[in-house]
Amino acid sequence: MTDHTRRRILKTLGGAGALLATGGVGAVSAKRDGARGGDSLVDLAIDLNEGQFDVLIAALQANPGVLDTLDGKGQYTVFAPTDAAFDDAGFTESNADEVPANVLTYHVTPGRRYSESVLGAPRLPTLNGAFIEQDGGVLNGGQAAITDTDYEASNGVLHVIDGVLLP
Repeated sequence: MTDHTRRRILKTLGGAGALLATGGVGAVSAKRDGARGGDSLVDLAIDLNEGQFDVLIAALQANPGVLDTLDGKGQYTVFAPTDAAFDDAGFTESNADEVPANVLTYHVTPGRRYSESVLGAPRLPTLNGAFIEQDGGVLNGGQAAITDTDYEASNGVLHVIDGVLLP
């Protein structure tokens, strides 16, 4: 993890981070516009956060191997659960360190996959070796639905989902 990302995580978790979002998640300038930008997927999650990704950021910080992967140079697609989704699964910011690494890596597919690619694939391989089943934006038969799409980072794409996927 870069020092820049480490500082941003600490600022965000402390509530002092500057946010790029001005409205809901859909108002962020990182939305797909053809440019890839310089921020990693981790930076993007921090930039998008207006209180809806606190648990995800804390869980990533507690799993340095996953954090380093998403902050690196490889290309990935992240299905990012909201805080409400984590809460429904029994995880909050205070126990985010209990989110297993294999659950986090189940939310990550190799390669840059925009919404048209995701919605066109019935199965998506994940970094933990299992597959996500996809049908019309509904994942794993209803575990989650894709609610917002195509946020670009230098090393991939982030899609927002309303549930936590369990392998």
